[in-house]
Amino acid sequence: MVTVEDTRVIYVKNVNFYYGGFRALTDITMDFEQNRVTALIGPSGCGKSTLLRLLNRMNDLIDGTRVEGEVIFEGNNIYDAKVDPVDIRRRIGMVFQKPNPFPKSIYNNITYGPRLAGLNNRIDLEALVERSLRQAVLWDEVKDILNQSAMMLSGGQQQRLCIARALAMKPDVLLMDEPTSALDPISTAKIEELIQDLKKLYTIIIVTHNMQQAARISDMTGFFYIGKLIEFNATEKIFTKPDHKQTEDYITGRFG
Repeated sequence: MVTVEDTRVIYVKNVNFYYGGFRALTDITMDFEQNRVTALIGPSGCGKSTLLRLLNRMNDLIDGTRVEGEVIFEGNNIYDAKVDPVDIRRRIGMVFQKPNPFPKSIYNNITYGPRLAGLNNRIDLEALVERSLRQAVLWDEVKDILNQSAMMLSGGQQQRLCIARALAMKPDVLLMDEPTSALDPISTAKIEELIQDLKKLYTIIIVTHNMQQAARISDMTGFFYIGKLIEFNATEKIFTKPDHKQTEDYITGRFG
């Protein structure tokens, strides 16, 4: 019999997070399971993006922050002093709200991270570029212009390039912070379809303000309010029969 412990990739346990003296997250405990899409929802400023950045130690880059509790990734607390945050960020990749390609060629965007990690064989790099762009459903659109600037791509293409760039590092987990909020509906639909494909290979955690998007693409949903996890359950249950009135009020648009 397979237990939750066997399938969870990340386990957040009793986590509090502080920006200076301000407590942004209070006593967060939740699992993120393998090959699942988990959506984090809630009004602006409720802590969901803070939690996302906590999962790959991006908050370390902000002065005056402090973490209490544990974030267990594949059996180890990522906040243990012996853990290398750079290695964590390689294995837990991130895609941001606005597409942020490097001002380099499409090819060099994909190979930048792997080269820094020591991969220099041209044949291996070319294979990695093709694999990553195929995974991001971008290969057919850019295969003939790999040496041109990534900045010439459309917004939707740039975001898929950023996903391909994250996938090139061969992560176990992909974090997405409102990855479609800056995109048009057609590009949004492509990214949502891509997320559904990618979950066969990766564990995906997405922050979204779009309730319909959360309902469409996620398996699990966590609702946050003022730094607290109010409810965490299967998406279908959250959207049809939530346990808390606060969750129902947010989903139905009564507040937030």
